Amino acid sequence: MRYSDTHKAETHARLLQIAGRMLREKGPENLAVAEVMKEAGLTHGGFYAHFKSKDALLTEALGRVFDSGRYKFERATEGMPPRHALGAYIDFYVSTRHRDGIAHGCPVTALTSDSPRQSRKFRAAFDAGVQRLVTALAARIDEARIPSDDGHALAASILSAMAGAVAISRAVSDKRLSDEMLEAARESIKARLGVTDADLAKEKFPQAVRSEVLQ
Repeated sequence: MRYSDTHKAETHARLLQIAGRMLREKGPENLAVAEVMKEAGLTHGGFYAHFKSKDALLTEALGRVFDSGRYKFERATEGMPPRHALGAYIDFYVSTRHRDGIAHGCPVTALTSDSPRQSRKFRAAFDAGVQRLVTALAARIDEARIPSDDGHALAASILSAMAGAVAISRAVSDKRLSDEMLEAARESIKARLGVTDADLAKEKFPQAVRSEVLQ
C-alpha cells in the first residue's frame, strides 16, 4: 500500500494525541505503549519508527498537551474583553467539568504527583509547560489591568490555587463536598482578581457568551 507524503506525520500526531489522553487518565507508569499502538490501529513494532523509547513518547506527548490547552483557551476566548476572558478561564478551569474530565484536562492537575518520579526530560517538559502557563496567565492578568506589584508571582499563585482546587476536588469522594470546594475556590479566586460575575456585569459584555464559548 502506498501512503501519502504526510502519512507518517499524521500517524505521529495521532499517537501523541492518544498518548496525551492516556497520560492524564492513567498516569505515566500505567500508560502502556502496546495500548497506544492498538488504539491507533498499529502494531507494537511500528512504535520505534516514531519514538526511541516510552519516555520519549511521554515527554513529547506532555509538551503537546500543554500547547493544545493554551491554543484551545486562546481560541475559546477570542474576541472577549481581557477581564471577561480571564473570568472565563477561571470558570472553565475550576469547574466540575474539568474535575470530571481528567483525560482531557490540564496536565498540571493530573500529573503533579507523578512528575517528580519521572525522567529528567519528562520533568523538564513539565516544568516548561507550567512556566508557559504562568507566563500566559500573567499576560492575561496584565491585559485585564489587574493591579499587582509582581504579575508573574500573582499568576503563579493563581495557577497554584486553581490547580490545587481541582486536584483536591478529584480526591474527595463526597460529591457535594467536592462541588462546594470548587465553587468556593472559583469565587475566591475571581474575587481576588476582581472578575466576579458582578464585576464583569458592569462592563456590559454578555455573560452567556463566556459560558457557551467554553463548552
